[in-house]
Amino acid sequence: MTTTIWIVVAALALLLLALSLKVVKQYEQGVLFRLGRVIGVKKAGLTAIIPFVDVLHRVSLRIITMPIQSQGIITRDNVSVDVSAVAYYRVTEAVKSVVAIENVEAAINQIAQTTLRKVVGQHTLDETLSETDRINLNIREILDVATEEWGVAVTLVELKDIQLPESMKRAMARQAEAEREKRAKIIAAEGEALAADALGTAADIMMAHPLALQLRNLQSLVELGVDKNSTVVFPAPLMSTIGELGSFLARENAAATRNATATPPNVTATPAPDQLPSQPAPNGKALPAGVTT
Repeated sequence: MTTTIWIVVAALALLLLALSLKVVKQYEQGVLFRLGRVIGVKKAGLTAIIPFVDVLHRVSLRIITMPIQSQGIITRDNVSVDVSAVAYYRVTEAVKSVVAIENVEAAINQIAQTTLRKVVGQHTLDETLSETDRINLNIREILDVATEEWGVAVTLVELKDIQLPESMKRAMARQAEAEREKRAKIIAAEGEALAADALGTAADIMMAHPLALQLRNLQSLVELGVDKNSTVVFPAPLMSTIGELGSFLARENAAATRNATATPPNVTATPAPDQLPSQPAPNGKALPAGVTT
């Protein structure tokens, strides 16, 4: 009988010892309640409590990832979009996170959804797509103010996905295509302008230096020879031929004009015999033209 009592007492002692010893992990803090009142915060390590009197509530201090489910939002320019996000937060004050609010994770999730709808609804669609950094910052600042009383700090908020209606996707695709075509045409026009300017400069140089055209012709022959062509038809220098022809015609016209207008010096024109005036004969008869007495 005595042995049985000692066994029971030892078992009760071991049970009380197991109930009184608690382990707080490195990433946790323990909020200790005694008879319903907070009496302190226990750090990481082995902690002794009074069984059935004290209650140790462990709080994780690690960063928690909380997905924000997709929200149907109407932007400022009346476009319906579905936006989902993700938030990162951690507990900074263990006592507040336990005492100030019943379920801190559920509370942060709900306020994050409402804040997401509020902030995105104040921006247009273009701003939502292009200024995500500013939207993320605005959401985080609003959540920080709301969760400060709960002993929670929101470290980061990121928009994860933005779903657009199919009609809006097609319209944006057409807009992007038109924008690319406009830029392509502008670039092509600028290239044509630069090419025309360069060709004009090259033409001026070749006109000033006729030998440059011959060198360019030889270079063209070398480039054609790379393709291993059996026959090469290459035109004569057109600019030189036209210039020489023009000079020849100008010289011929000048010579013809001088020959037509010039008169030899000290030369008296002799009229034709039929153009000489008739002279009277001694007997009163007229003599034939060109006959004198």
